[in-house]
Amino acid sequence: MKTLKDVISLKFKTSESEGVIFHGEGQQGDYITLELKKAKLVLNLNLGSNQLGSIFGHTSVTTGSLLDDHHWHSIIIERHGRNINLTLDRHMQHFRTNGEFDYLDLDYEITFGGMPFSGKPSSNSKKNFKGCMESINYNGNNITDLAKRKKLEPSNVGNLSFYCVEPHTVPVFFNATSYLEVPGRPSQDLFSVSFLFRTWNPNGLLLFSNFADDLGNVEIDINEGKVSVHINVTQVKKNRIDISSAV
Repeated sequence: MKTLKDVISLKFKTSESEGVIFHGEGQQGDYITLELKKAKLVLNLNLGSNQLGSIFGHTSVTTGSLLDDHHWHSIIIERHGRNINLTLDRHMQHFRTNGEFDYLDLDYEITFGGMPFSGKPSSNSKKNFKGCMESINYNGNNITDLAKRKKLEPSNVGNLSFYCVEPHTVPVFFNATSYLEVPGRPSQDLFSVSFLFRTWNPNGLLLFSNFADDLGNVEIDINEGKVSVHINVTQVKKNRIDISSAV
């Protein structure tokens, strides 16, 4: 397809912070990729570059944050030549692509939920999307309905279900005064804990536990936006270990 105008819309929800939502590319070097990176939405678009390097068409725009919250988010991409409107959850961002070309020339297939391995370094480093999509519309074509009725030819569908699987995890909300206390295991020599968390607060206590027989304690907290682990051991010479995250 060689198009001057494009309208692409869909809704998605996921618990993953990385994943390709859709991708298309052409023999002339044109491409369009919409993906999640660090739970932000990234649109990469190139309407064409020349081999001499005087015309560089690659354009990248990032919008949104915390999009891996397993809530539905809506996307609309409207393109007329080099003019782009990118709308995420009713927040529209307008920009113009780099370069001098107006047409998007896609010779190969368009893929949703991932991208095929093309041998290019960029293709094998990107994760497929893991989550749910609905209302996928590409230039007036209802892709969701066509895929469900098996009217897309040719198509390559793998491990695709036409229902949304809900996660088995149960979140817990803590306010400034609440906490959750669970019984320890004094007979165990190994202390192991893992959890996911999300907060807007730069400081706070995540976990605290005393060791058995007054041997010390362990504390995990957030300090100025960084996660720190503090281990206090009473019966050794170096009785405190502090580990802090880089970001």
